[in-house]
Amino acid sequence: MLIFIDTAEIAVLRELAATGLVDGVTTNPSLIAKSGRNFLETIAEVCALIPGPVSAEVAATDAKTMIAEGEKLAKIAPNVVVKVPLTWDGLTATRALAEQAIPVNVTLCFSAVQALLAAKAGAAYISPFIGRLDDYGFDGMDLIHEIRAIYDAHDFDTAILAASIRTPAHVKAAALAGADCSTIPPAVFRELVKHPLTERGLETFISDWAKTGQSIL
Repeated sequence: MLIFIDTAEIAVLRELAATGLVDGVTTNPSLIAKSGRNFLETIAEVCALIPGPVSAEVAATDAKTMIAEGEKLAKIAPNVVVKVPLTWDGLTATRALAEQAIPVNVTLCFSAVQALLAAKAGAAYISPFIGRLDDYGFDGMDLIHEIRAIYDAHDFDTAILAASIRTPAHVKAAALAGADCSTIPPAVFRELVKHPLTERGLETFISDWAKTGQSIL
């Protein structure tokens, strides 16, 4: 499963990219607003830092303007993925952009039939919002299973990008459910490596090694 980082903070991305484990980035208007930076400049900088897919979201809500914005965003860098909302206008824009070989990430997906429509429109990615479904009393991971079954049954190439990830448990469940990618907040990404038994074992190794009085270098 590919791991994307859900942020527009350049310093954070630079730190996490140094692990060699970051496959891509997703952004949205809320993350851009939080960064306080110019949108187009931020996307260009992220694309230069991360060679993988970088989702940049349109601001318009009508298909014509979404298409125009998507075409402009796609010119920033070859790894830009245009992000559009899952509305009728968004699906129309998806089809138009896909026909130009511009990859599209259809976001704000909350049902399997929405995901079906996005795939038929030619979306490169579908972003089901796991955590937000959980917030409303549903099991968000059920949606990943349903989309996986539909896409596999009908040979759709659209990648399932699990979004609204809140915990490491979400990451594990999404991987087990067959998500192709997960977009993860930086704090959750940092938590993935942690386990109390790992930390306890390392403390023991360090203590025992110190007793030998040896040095590898």
